[in-house]
Amino acid sequence: MSVADNNLHRVLIIDDDRLFLKTLEKNIREDFPGLEVTTCDNPVQGLKAIDESIDLLLLDLEMPGMDGSKLLAYATARGIDKSRIIILSARDAEDLHQIFPMGVCLAVLNKHEARQKTVLKMVFSSLQRSP
Repeated sequence: MSVADNNLHRVLIIDDDRLFLKTLEKNIREDFPGLEVTTCDNPVQGLKAIDESIDLLLLDLEMPGMDGSKLLAYATARGIDKSRIIILSARDAEDLHQIFPMGVCLAVLNKHEARQKTVLKMVFSSLQRSP
């Protein structure tokens, strides 16, 4: 896990794809300096980092040991509003919307599709601008 300045908006990303995680973290740090990024490549260890101070939580759907659905349930039980949670997956966005109907979380995104990455950048930008 990595942590930055405590005065920034907090983003926690839990994803077992280490290359994706490292690339996303690097891009956020470069493009959105107003965000504090914490990453975890182990979902079970990531449980410890989930608390009410998280402004945005990104969860990979398919991970060994504990999937994104279980992490989503845990996070909401810990006080994170579902409107601050995004589910990421390599699955097609339409499939994801069937698994996670509208209102279950902020968004479900295919993490490798260019249009979906653009949506994710818009979310980061909006979070960085918020007071």
